[in-house]
Order: sequence, then structure tokens, then C-alpha cells
Amino acid sequence: MERISYTDIPEGMFENLRAIEDFLNNSPLDNKLMELVKLRVSQKNGCAYCVDMHYKELKHTGETELRLSSLCVWEETPYFSAKERIVLKFAETLTKINNTPIPEEVYTPLLDYFNKNEICYLTMAITQINTWNRLMKVFLFTPGNYKVGGH
Repeated sequence: MERISYTDIPEGMFENLRAIEDFLNNSPLDNKLMELVKLRVSQKNGCAYCVDMHYKELKHTGETELRLSSLCVWEETPYFSAKERIVLKFAETLTKINNTPIPEEVYTPLLDYFNKNEICYLTMAITQINTWNRLMKVFLFTPGNYKVGGH
């Protein structure tokens, strides 16, 4: 199933992407919220490998089955906080980008929960998972093998 294996990837490519992950992991953003974003963006992009990974990461944090199974319909459920809803809407909007700026009705509510510095981190985290999703869509790494803590 793999088109490009881990050994085919140019030296330094994943290491540099992981350096960005480390940078983001050391940001003031809540890890569980970021994992929720990563899972939702991966669902939107149809990235099976990343859905498997971030589902498992969220399970490891103690996330409930109810919220995990409802994430794909988060707007129709009462299980997500106002902050999570604002972030999920921003993540979805940034993921399905078009030729116009992010609308004010998507950006402005972020300011209720995040300062501009944190919005920069959040934006980078969303673009980073989109990068990973796109790589996996080309490489076709096999989903299901990811182990939390073992990568």
C-alpha cells in the first residue's frame, strides 16, 4: 500500500517537520485541544494514517468515545466547549482555504480565548497538520500501526 516508504524520504525532511512539532509542543497551546484539531483536520482531509494517530493520542489523554465519535459532527452536538467550537471552526476554515482572507466572524472569536501570539501558534499547528495530511496522502503510509509514544 505504501507508495513511498520511510527509507525513501529525503534525509532531514521528517526531522525538520518534527522540529516544528517540538516548537509547537513547547507553545502555550493546550496539547489536548491541539490533538482535537489534528484529528478534525485529518478527518476533513481524509487522511487515514493521521486519523488513526490522533484518535489514539486523544484516547491516551483520556478523551471520551462520545466526543471522539462525534467530532465529525461537532457542530450538531453539545459535547464541545465554546472555545473548542471556535478553534474547530477556525481549523476547518483554514484547512479549506480559498482565495479570500479568513472571515472576521471566524477570526474575531479567537480573541476571546487567545492572544495574537497564541493565534500564531494555532495557525502554525493547523498548517502543520495539513502538511502531514498531504504527505501521507502521497506516501500512503499504512494506517493502524501507530503506537502512542512509539511513533
